[in-house]
Amino acid sequence: MSSVRIGCAQVPPRVGDLEGNGKLAKTVIRDLAAYECRIAVLPELMSSGYVFDSLEEARSCAEPADGPTVSLWAEGAADYGMVIVGGFAELSDDGALYNSAAVVGPDGLIDVYRKTHLWDREKLWFTPGPEPAPVVETPFGKIGVAVCYDLYFPELTRGLALAGADVIVVPANLPLFPRPRGERPVEIALAQATAHVNKVWVAVCDRAGQKPERGVHWTGASCIVDPDGWLAAGPVDEYGTGILHAECDYGRARSKAWGELNDVVGDLRPELYSSERPASDPSRIASSSERGESRSPTSTAP
Repeated sequence: MSSVRIGCAQVPPRVGDLEGNGKLAKTVIRDLAAYECRIAVLPELMSSGYVFDSLEEARSCAEPADGPTVSLWAEGAADYGMVIVGGFAELSDDGALYNSAAVVGPDGLIDVYRKTHLWDREKLWFTPGPEPAPVVETPFGKIGVAVCYDLYFPELTRGLALAGADVIVVPANLPLFPRPRGERPVEIALAQATAHVNKVWVAVCDRAGQKPERGVHWTGASCIVDPDGWLAAGPVDEYGTGILHAECDYGRARSKAWGELNDVVGDLRPELYSSERPASDPSRIASSSERGESRSPTSTAP
């Protein structure tokens, strides 16, 4: 499939309200289907809300990957012929809790990704995911999956692009940070930069801003970005509740060329990027005295 409509539902799940969050997800999945979206993205921890006050509360909101939340999403995916990516608090077979994202399609659960990079108090409740972020084969293209803070690590998103992702989807709950008046959230700029340097579509589905959860305010930085780094959709008006969608031409992500002489993948020099590379050889760097220079610290000469 060369072109797919992708949609993001920027909504405010409520902490601890699993039943209400399920009903909200069902409603927005239907709304995204009405826009003929074939990939629907829901926020991080859509099932449970985010700001837990104890490990016990987080555990009470968690469920296995075959639990009611993912089952509900699978029903929506089957009913509307779409792929749904959304966040949920996962209770694993060994009792560990993960901040996870499920990918479900018309035939049921396809994959579960457990968030690699945990933010702030998430570390009190969740275990970091032990596996790399996946690129998932779906009826609607190859979907790279990251969750919120993962977007801040270019090693992860580059890996998804190199693994063939047509689009990187990012369920998120982005806490609000101060920014200069008139500026967009830096998280949108980060999504744009990620798309641009990897020549891949990026769809961030943040939770809605404006309504705090237990004193935490939210950014509402949902956006869909094209492989040139420009906004195809977003942000939502006033960063509040809303739906974004855009037609995404995968051909633009599958060609990594920047003109005739440059290519995002072909120009990589991985042999020079290793953190284990040897230090520079001091003998290669002549001192100023060896070069016959005698420049004072305040010199302005070029």
